[in-house]
Amino acid sequence: SRDFARRGGLLEMVQLWVNLPAKDKMSPPHYQSILNGQIPAIDLPNNQGKVRVIAGEFGGIAGPARTFTPINVWDLRLTGNQPINLAVPDGYNTLLAVLKGSVRVNESEIIDTAEVGLFERAGDHIRIGSAPDTIALLLCGEPIDEPIAGSGPFVMNTAEEIRQAMADYQSGKMGKIA
Repeated sequence: SRDFARRGGLLEMVQLWVNLPAKDKMSPPHYQSILNGQIPAIDLPNNQGKVRVIAGEFGGIAGPARTFTPINVWDLRLTGNQPINLAVPDGYNTLLAVLKGSVRVNESEIIDTAEVGLFERAGDHIRIGSAPDTIALLLCGEPIDEPIAGSGPFVMNTAEEIRQAMADYQSGKMGKIA
């Protein structure tokens, strides 16, 4: 906000970049500004915390983010009261990024602040026990199973596509910042 820009203060944010299927890579770029008030929050049972649905859906509630492929992005605010079971789509790529606190997943591994846990694709739920006041992002998405080539800010499918993206950028085809 303008007020924040004038007065300053603490700002916390997460910026996510999502790989697109090859057929969509040349779509016009776009930015999605999603404000706090646009994100639905669902209370978990037994005072376990809440889930803020940024993309995809949770408990029948859809988040505001638009995606090219099926993706869930859930902002978990956990109380540490008791473990929770979260349903995730079987076969999806799933990860849990802990922003604050710590969690124990599936009665086994511990993921601490600033760490990420990557799950096997098989399975349809994750059990999470947490420390009080834990904040984590759970991301899961339908695999696109395509090759990945990356260099600098570019992610494409082949080295040739990377070279073309760099040439397009250097020749000004990607626009200019005014």
